[in-house]
Amino acid sequence: MDNGEMERILRQIAENNGMSIVDVRREIELAIEEARENPDVSIQAFWKSVPRKGDKPTIEEVILHIAGIIDEM
Repeated sequence: MDNGEMERILRQIAENNGMSIVDVRREIELAIEEARENPDVSIQAFWKSVPRKGDKPTIEEVILHIAGIIDEM
């Protein structure tokens, strides 16, 4: 999945929910931040497993990682 495809998906989510793509991104970022604060050891292990370039994973990095996990199922 490239950035163009990711943007297309986020745009579709925005349209389906009557939101702007900026709002969709903000909502996903908030959900990621909330999930990253979960102290459960297994949840923290998941977040440590997410490949990232910076201190915290981007929306794209999280989605790609989860998609990879699903593909392996």
